[in-house]
Amino acid sequence: MEIEQIRELQAYGYLFMIVFLTIGLYAYIHHLYKTQKSGERDYEKYSDLALKDDITSAPVEKHIKDEKKEGANR
Repeated sequence: MEIEQIRELQAYGYLFMIVFLTIGLYAYIHHLYKTQKSGERDYEKYSDLALKDDITSAPVEKHIKDEKKEGANR
């Protein structure tokens, strides 16, 4: 392979990665908005973590393992 062919492959690879990452970013943003709108998760609670980050603060959500332990103890 000549150096020009290698550079051309690099350019196509770079273009492919930019397009792939852009589509991935928009898909992730869409997922966040869809999850917030359907009420599955409230991301505003997570935004408060930066302001209310104290050792005595309550967790934002219960962990799945905690829920299983509570169900087993009953």
